[in-house]
Amino acid sequence: MPATQLPVAPVVKQLEKDFDGAVQRLCDLLRIPSISTDPAYKAQTRQAGKWCADELKRIGFDSTLRDTPGHPMVVAHFNPEGENGRNARSTSSRTNGSPHILYYGHYDVQPPDPLELWEHPPFEPTIVDGPQGKRVVARGAVDDKGQMMTMIEAFRAWMKVHGTLPVRVTVLLEGEEESGSPSLDPFLKANKKELSADVCVVSDTGMWNIQTPAITYMLRGLVYIEATLHGPSHDLHSGMYGGTLVNPINALCKIVGELHDKDRVVQIPGFYDDVEELSDEEKKMWKGLGFKEKEFLGGAGVKSGAGEKGRSTMERMWSRPTCDANGIYGGYTGKGAKTVIAAHATAKISCRLVPSQDPQKVYDGLVKFLKDRTPPDCRWEIHPHGINPAIRVPTESPYLEAAMKGLKQTFSKPPVLIGCGGSIPLVGSVQKILGFDSLLVGFGLEDDRVHSPNEKFELKCYEMGMKSHAAILSAFAEVEG
Repeated sequence: MPATQLPVAPVVKQLEKDFDGAVQRLCDLLRIPSISTDPAYKAQTRQAGKWCADELKRIGFDSTLRDTPGHPMVVAHFNPEGENGRNARSTSSRTNGSPHILYYGHYDVQPPDPLELWEHPPFEPTIVDGPQGKRVVARGAVDDKGQMMTMIEAFRAWMKVHGTLPVRVTVLLEGEEESGSPSLDPFLKANKKELSADVCVVSDTGMWNIQTPAITYMLRGLVYIEATLHGPSHDLHSGMYGGTLVNPINALCKIVGELHDKDRVVQIPGFYDDVEELSDEEKKMWKGLGFKEKEFLGGAGVKSGAGEKGRSTMERMWSRPTCDANGIYGGYTGKGAKTVIAAHATAKISCRLVPSQDPQKVYDGLVKFLKDRTPPDCRWEIHPHGINPAIRVPTESPYLEAAMKGLKQTFSKPPVLIGCGGSIPLVGSVQKILGFDSLLVGFGLEDDRVHSPNEKFELKCYEMGMKSHAAILSAFAEVEG
């Protein structure tokens, strides 16, 4: 029987039968502290990449771990129509009309700090009860190890039941997403032919709620810098020097405070030049989602929203650019007292961008904003940690329709199109370098505590994600070239 005619129902039953095994495999991966931004965890990050490569090989993929100047990439291929070898699959995006799908995920995670706020050790995954059922709590549970495993488990079930996949599949797993993806673009350029496909599927976003699946069509970009203001040649006694020269901490706080005016409008030169307003159709679509602002804010422990004046909370999240200090430090930060004028102070500043904004222009404007306010006898040291564009995914494509079909088969409620305030560098790079679009099909929830202590992934979302990817694979096979 041709792969395009293979039934998906027994694949779904296999996922149900092996669900406990899938949870155990996820926990095995979660135990590896793959913190890509911290050099102390270089070996563990590689260990996580190797774990993924070995797992894909065990399923039946031609899978390899590829070295980069930073953390390694995992690249794996499966071609149901020919010899399972990389050269056979890299010659074109289609063979005999079968779609070729690139699946992307990342196996690295954010640092778990502050450790004292975790109810369980961050790299000892724990299954606990929650309002929606059982959940797994660990760093990386939803971002992105859990979501990445929904794809891998769908592949596993297809191979277990049918011994093949219904379409050609290439898998690319990154180990630097949480540290700015410095190796990503060079890797895509060097391996452009091998990674060619018809569409890229990414599971690193969220659902509308636990009953309603979603496809994200709008993704904000990111400009992220680390800016250090240097002043005196060394730390000084605050009694002897206080009030006699520039205190870098005081000066930095004042400058960061000037990033917004009283209406929370960003003051970086040219920041809003290319920002587009929502269309009437988008406004209507967003209104129909029934967003509950009080519940959203309540999940963060606050009662009232704040941000750019005259904009709704949904606009601020999805369609308006922002600028925020993500960390600020200098001088003595230990316990007790130490009265010094610090020699330098540092702020980590990020700008979330919207489609049509030029990230390089925003970066240049932010640097100019800081340098225009340089105090006497001071200098800046600025390091970029990410310069990525925002993305708007076409909402009319056969692959999006196929994904919608797969989600409809899996959930009782139809899928919706949503925006996302986060950033995924891969999406813009695939569009720019590889020349095709991405589908953002995620299974996270608003309260998953992404990047925070006690990050979790609902096991119901894990299960539905696996079943959805199994059904979407089947729907992709029906797309005509």
